[in-house]
Amino acid sequence: MSQAKDLWHKVKPCGHLVRPVAPTQLPGRYLSHQEGLPNLPVPPLQQTCERYLAALEPIVNEKELSHTKELLAEFQGSGGVGERLQKGLERRAHKTQNWLSDWWLTTAYLDYRMPVVIHSSPGVVLPRLNDLGSLLDSPCVGLVHSETLPVEYLGGKPLCMNQYYQVLSSCRIPGLKRDTVVNYSRSSRPPTHITVVHNFQFFVLDVYNSDGTPLTVDQLYIQLEKIWNSSLQNNKEPVGILTSNHRNTWGKAYSSLIRDKTNKKSVQSIQTSIFTVCLDAAMPRVSEELYRSRAAVQMLHGGGSRWNSGNRWFDKTLQFIVGEDGSCGVIYEHAPAEGPPIVSLIDHVVEYTKKSEIVRTPMVPLPMPRKLRFNITPEIKKDIDDAKQNMNIMVHDLDVKVIVFSHFGKNVPKAHKMSPDAFIQMGLQLAYYRMYLQCCSTYESASLRMFRLGRTDTIRSCSVDSANFVKAMDDPAKPNVEKVILLEKAVKAHRAYTDMAIRGQAIDRHLLGLKLQAIEDLTSLPEIFMDTSYAVANHYNLSTSQVPAQTDCVMCFGPVVPDGYGVCYNPMAEHINFAVSAFNSCDKTNAARMAQGLESALLDMRSLLESTPKAKL
Repeated sequence: MSQAKDLWHKVKPCGHLVRPVAPTQLPGRYLSHQEGLPNLPVPPLQQTCERYLAALEPIVNEKELSHTKELLAEFQGSGGVGERLQKGLERRAHKTQNWLSDWWLTTAYLDYRMPVVIHSSPGVVLPRLNDLGSLLDSPCVGLVHSETLPVEYLGGKPLCMNQYYQVLSSCRIPGLKRDTVVNYSRSSRPPTHITVVHNFQFFVLDVYNSDGTPLTVDQLYIQLEKIWNSSLQNNKEPVGILTSNHRNTWGKAYSSLIRDKTNKKSVQSIQTSIFTVCLDAAMPRVSEELYRSRAAVQMLHGGGSRWNSGNRWFDKTLQFIVGEDGSCGVIYEHAPAEGPPIVSLIDHVVEYTKKSEIVRTPMVPLPMPRKLRFNITPEIKKDIDDAKQNMNIMVHDLDVKVIVFSHFGKNVPKAHKMSPDAFIQMGLQLAYYRMYLQCCSTYESASLRMFRLGRTDTIRSCSVDSANFVKAMDDPAKPNVEKVILLEKAVKAHRAYTDMAIRGQAIDRHLLGLKLQAIEDLTSLPEIFMDTSYAVANHYNLSTSQVPAQTDCVMCFGPVVPDGYGVCYNPMAEHINFAVSAFNSCDKTNAARMAQGLESALLDMRSLLESTPKAKL
């Protein structure tokens, strides 16, 4: 147990899973807050069509654009199919709390059949940990369970808090053609246990005593040590690796796995647990420079079947991962929530570990955590072997580069009165253009949490203004003053699109809604959705997300297309954490080159601003 044992010996005995609830945090307040939130609007049809054409301009050729213009004119014409679908959407919006949320959950996640590993579930790399007990002992769990989390605001407006209440005690369940998500926290007897997995063996650890009081850190430590000591052999079949498979394959294997009563009971214990803690074997040692990138892949997929990929239940919404070497992070199943609420919970937890007070616990003997048993038939053994093979192929195909851009952080864009997010996005546009001499469809996640049950829409970072800037940046014939003006314009355009998106006026979810409405009405699919331009617009060579955190961490995820990049970043005051991913099977993409290109682009943009007299727009 060596390093891991040292790690837990550093635990400061302290605190509780649930702190007393402050009088202002009244249970039930959550519901009244939710009811006060506005419903997601359906944007005007003509507005979306105009904005769609503007978004296509930098990414499709003239012939394609002119064809799309014709299709759109027909689509939105008086008495046309667009008008009929728009009315259907407006009726749906009138009848539901959120016209999009159920459709989005189904189409973006539950119908998606690729493995959740790499293709859907993001990982988070946290700073190395020295206090595991407090991590599990955070009062967040209590606040979420009692529905008393403080409400978050954006620009003075309250945000929907629903996603926080979907994260704990929930799990994705595989199906043969479509998955489901089950949340057990609202049941009459909410779960009181977490699951802990070590050396591919799962244990149920009750985190509350029989009298309802939560276990303290030193009690948790004792229980974790019992688990560790009783699972030192790693010769067990890694049942958890089944959850990494293609969803239809896993759905089939799941049916045969739970036919056995013992297996079914064990699987249910994992699914109902508050969250899972994965105690990982140490990964191969690497240099300090490569450490973060290696930690990122450990969080994303566990390193393959030889390492920790079987030490997971990838369907579980929230899994904390702690390696023997102190590497630490989270992986979460994306269906119930976006990154910001997850990172916000992590911020609370990490903050709590820093200021835990010492509370000695009377040493009452605690029952041994219950080991979950699995009966492995030859059929299940074959499913596990296939899953191992598939996982190893995925692991070898993913390239992740995590960099700490240490030259500056939010401070520089702010000093130039620019949005840090828009500045970073323009850096990405410039890096991509320099590598490929063309602009590409770019996805940046925008939160719709200003609305009841709001999830996300797309900020299209590639615009006419960003294209003008990136094309001018390396043109020696263009004076620097002009380049600065173009950069400022591009940054302002991005800021404006972001504001529009968070107010529910972006184009992507509206277009998706019109398409799904057409499918639901059983009419033939309108031509605009079978058009080349629509395919290009939805082929995101850059899939990006800003996930800001107080903690010095970074989120990472895989690309969404075979020839694309996944880019996530956390801008801190003086530096920026970036995670860039690409597939090795694509000879056109390279994560290290993109990361390097991004670094150069940001430095060149700073130097352009600093060496040019203030331009006036």
